[in-house]
Amino acid sequence: MSDLTNMRQDEWLEADGLGGFASGTISGIRTRRYHALLLTATQPPGGRVVLVNGFDASLETDNGTYALSSQLYGPQVLHPDGARRISSFKSDPWPQWIYTLEDGTKIRQEIFALNGASLVCLSWRLVGTGRAILSLRPLLSGRDYHSLHHENSAFQFEPEIHDTRLVWHPYPGLPGVIACANGEYHHGPDWYRNFIYEEERSRGLDFSEDLASPGAFRWNLKEKEAMLILGAEGFAEDRLKPNQSAEWLLPNFRTAERRRRSQFATVLDRAADAYLVTRGKGKTIVAGYPWFTDWGRDTFIALRGLCLMTERLDEARDILLEWSNVVSEGMLPNLFPDRGDKPEYNSVDASLWYVIAIHDFLQAAKGAGASMSEVRMEALQKAVDAILGGFSQGTRYGIRTDQDGLLAAGAPGVQLTWMDAKVGDWVVTPRIGKPVEVQALWLNALWIGSQFSERWKEPFIRGCESFNARYWNEAAGCLYDVVDVDHQPAKLDASFRPNQIFAVGGLPIALLNNERAKAIVEAVERRLWTPMGLRSLAREEQAYAPRYEGGVRERDGAYHQGTVWPWLLGPFVEAWVRVRGAGPAVKAEARARFLKPMMEHLSQAGMGHISEIADAEPPHTPRGCPFQAWSLAELLRLDLAVLRGAAAAGTLHRIAGK
Repeated sequence: MSDLTNMRQDEWLEADGLGGFASGTISGIRTRRYHALLLTATQPPGGRVVLVNGFDASLETDNGTYALSSQLYGPQVLHPDGARRISSFKSDPWPQWIYTLEDGTKIRQEIFALNGASLVCLSWRLVGTGRAILSLRPLLSGRDYHSLHHENSAFQFEPEIHDTRLVWHPYPGLPGVIACANGEYHHGPDWYRNFIYEEERSRGLDFSEDLASPGAFRWNLKEKEAMLILGAEGFAEDRLKPNQSAEWLLPNFRTAERRRRSQFATVLDRAADAYLVTRGKGKTIVAGYPWFTDWGRDTFIALRGLCLMTERLDEARDILLEWSNVVSEGMLPNLFPDRGDKPEYNSVDASLWYVIAIHDFLQAAKGAGASMSEVRMEALQKAVDAILGGFSQGTRYGIRTDQDGLLAAGAPGVQLTWMDAKVGDWVVTPRIGKPVEVQALWLNALWIGSQFSERWKEPFIRGCESFNARYWNEAAGCLYDVVDVDHQPAKLDASFRPNQIFAVGGLPIALLNNERAKAIVEAVERRLWTPMGLRSLAREEQAYAPRYEGGVRERDGAYHQGTVWPWLLGPFVEAWVRVRGAGPAVKAEARARFLKPMMEHLSQAGMGHISEIADAEPPHTPRGCPFQAWSLAELLRLDLAVLRGAAAAGTLHRIAGK
């Protein structure tokens, strides 16, 4: 097994399909406030609460008692020493550990979540023979997943005892914690104090917590496999029927979940499944684990890889139809708050990505021979028309079509593009005016709209002519990042950022001729490419930040100022292949140069997934969210659509009839 340092950094995830999940490090040491065994979405996929954080476990043999868990306590005390007994770990089809004790005893531990219920199954099995008594204390809280828990007199330790299970109700208003086990339970309330979460401390956030332990479970592993099922009351009962024992339930859950996961063609397909979750009566896409829910922009970017590349056309259709109901003044919300508040309409590009997603979905459905009802098709076309119409007429935050046919957007104090970091009143990259990727999206959306209505053909052609005339930076051989900065005519932002790649890759049509496109691709590769994706700002720029670290202000200040984004690899490699002719040799070279390093990342950080971001400078340490939807989605799209299928090679001058 790798050293303890790597075991404390690499993380596993078990998503439940509702927005809840179980997660932790390979070492078993919780390093984030989000690491938990039972984290429930009470308003799927939002309203998340942590019910069971972890456990303390030990094994008694004829030669002594050995810890199977480790915790980090303040000030910097690692106790007990169970992590050092981990001899192997694998995440396929779910997290599995082998513990090897000093006397040779081996224990297999497994953890998996059941899809469609807030329910997690844990088991321990003796590998070999001998006396082995397992003791385990669950560690509970009952808090919002962004918060921390501390010792208090209100926590209710006493369980309700039923025939086959216990139910704890730590606090009023929260789901009860159901525990179904095939071992003995011994009640013994206690507080475990001052757990330290290293990742929270490094992020400049509160990092200590107290947890409650109501009692301990005990099993004789020589006689049977130890089984423990944890569920959230109100979100698991349909799977936990009364009077059904753990010894009947868990093997059936294991068989069902193994069968479900075996249907996924690849590890990437199975990872994609984690992000597709329930919202209301339909589906949505979680932007990332552990702290994101569903965001508009992320959903539509990720849908192309997570759904279309994995042949989940029904889910893609349902997601697109669900979002068609919330178009407002041409805009789609970029965020549904966890509780109560109205959706946030604060993105210029979420609506445009939605149009792109509709186009790609219809193309995929046509290729698969699938058909849609007239009602559903009309709903999607109506949404596209409402978006293009709203943006043409003008809508919130200065979003409007200018006389040159391009899309202006932005107002002081608001971050509308995907480079959306904001600290207090400080918008780090405001990009007010006409950002380059927004124009690429806008013109692609107009072209898509023109397939439905003649109304959008003239605006599309006019916008294309303006784009080619206004964005080319002859001196630098690339595109400007923003023109008409702060809505001042002819004011230019020449910062070298990756946004220009969308003019030549990642979207249905390219906007430049091959000579200019090739120059852009070569410049982006030379100045922005890393094995983890593209830098968000070139090294030579004054605001360049080499590492994403420090407190909230420091990290958000670096978020789009050099920090690497893996999801940008998709449009970049697509453009790289396009300008070289998209032949088999070109695709093979792209796979070796660009795809292979990213595939190797699957065994680091978020196991089987792709991180949100990475440091701009070597060794390009993964940062941010370890399980990011659009990062994985673009890897899937790149692998299956660009490097195996035919890259979209259309260019503007041909489509526009120039």
